[in-house]
Amino acid sequence: MTVKTIAIAADHGGVELKSAIISALKDRGIEVFDFGTNGSESVDYPDYAQAVAKSIIDGQSEAGILVCGSGIGMSIAANRFPEVRAALAHDRLSAELCRQHNNANVLCLGARIVGDAKALDCVDAFISTEFEGGRHALRVAKMS
Repeated sequence: MTVKTIAIAADHGGVELKSAIISALKDRGIEVFDFGTNGSESVDYPDYAQAVAKSIIDGQSEAGILVCGSGIGMSIAANRFPEVRAALAHDRLSAELCRQHNNANVLCLGARIVGDAKALDCVDAFISTEFEGGRHALRVAKMS
């Protein structure tokens, strides 16, 4: 996936990791739309997943990244939107496969599960891996 724009958001459990990801993306010349949150005060993750999904649906962003404590809540919340294929990744391989086989357009990460280095490796794999299409395209079409 060659992306020029990415929407990103986190709940209170993912704020610090979100900041590291934003820096890495900007270093690669990618325009980042940050939909918050920016502090440690407790917030509701579905609100942030919706903001990223809306950015993709409206065409503002080509892809998204969501971070919460486990990544699970964000995955569930983002996948409520038919235009979103959000995938939870814990390592480089899962990030590559979500792109290759599922054409995921949102990467979800658990800040309490993966460290910064592994998360940044997942982000690199997500933004640099292309969708294989073929038999996978038929399967993805069944989800749309």
